[in-house]
Amino acid sequence: MSELSINTTQNVKINFIAASAGERIGSYFIDLAIKLAYVTVISLVFFYWLNFDKLFQKLDNWSKIAIVLVLYFPFFIYSLTLESIFEGQTIGKKLVKIKVVKIDGYQAGFGDYLMRWFFRLIDITLLYGIVALISVVSSKKAQRLGDMVAGTAVITLKNKINISHTILEEIGDAYVPTYPLVIKLSDNDMRIIKETFQNAAAKNDHEVILKLVAKIESVTGIKNQSGNSSDFLRVVLKDYNFYTQNM
Repeated sequence: MSELSINTTQNVKINFIAASAGERIGSYFIDLAIKLAYVTVISLVFFYWLNFDKLFQKLDNWSKIAIVLVLYFPFFIYSLTLESIFEGQTIGKKLVKIKVVKIDGYQAGFGDYLMRWFFRLIDITLLYGIVALISVVSSKKAQRLGDMVAGTAVITLKNKINISHTILEEIGDAYVPTYPLVIKLSDNDMRIIKETFQNAAAKNDHEVILKLVAKIESVTGIKNQSGNSSDFLRVVLKDYNFYTQNM
């Protein structure tokens, strides 16, 4: 497995492990099995149990094509729909524990998933996935063509991590929060804040810490009441955990 280094907008490097070709193939076949199961069920219901085949034969070709597209449309948009809903994961990806992410540190959006889905025709459908396999194995970030165009990569979620590598903070039952406006921030914002703060603190880079505090204040409207920037950031992280766990 190759290591994937993602630069966030705060110029902080976050290291992930790129999903292997085997993991991606495994998730593909799980999703394929689900899609084929759908096609089988729909075919049995409409053409066997409801005897729709007799009416179907009487229709003109354009009507037949329209009906087939409507009935089997979920088959074609399966990956696009699920990746958009589950933020980079299909059922197969969830089971294999891999996920689509942006290589610039942002959350991938519908447009990114759409580009990946569109290029499946070249990557996977044509030549039975050989193009995708070659590009994943040969590229530095284990990307298929769709990933390269969309600026995404697929990472494994099987990394052994501890609480210091997540947005979680250890807070006691008696913890009293200070800044309720932290709920304006997202999980991704907090992950970047924590990564940035930890890296800056390790390097004693007070300039980065001050810029981070200023950014939080401008986005949320919070004012640093502690007078100490590092203490302020620690409180913000704990407050966010308190409010998200108790909402």
